[in-house]
Amino acid sequence: MSVTIFGIKNCDTMKKAFTWLDEHQVEYTFVDYKKTGVVSANILAWCNAVGWETLLNKKGLTWKKLSEEERADLDEARAKKLMAQYPSLIKRPVLVAEKQIMVGFSPEQYAKWIN
Repeated sequence: MSVTIFGIKNCDTMKKAFTWLDEHQVEYTFVDYKKTGVVSANILAWCNAVGWETLLNKKGLTWKKLSEEERADLDEARAKKLMAQYPSLIKRPVLVAEKQIMVGFSPEQYAKWIN
């Protein structure tokens, strides 16, 4: 099975996901979208799979640093544009395995996925 995990290397949640994957001997490819940028097609696919509200990280520092104008009247199109402009706004990790996309880290969710 082909597994790709997208996120930011120094994120604590990412570190938990890496540890879990390693402990369960799941081979994966890591894409650090803070360094490489994020492909708009990925944002579109992820939003289609989980919804833009799930993908958008409103709890992080990047969201808090946005201006009131940027946060006001948010809709799907504006959210996608912001996530493309500021990849740190994407909730981490995004795990893509075959046709399944999971956002965020939950040991229980990952365990269900591999079983």
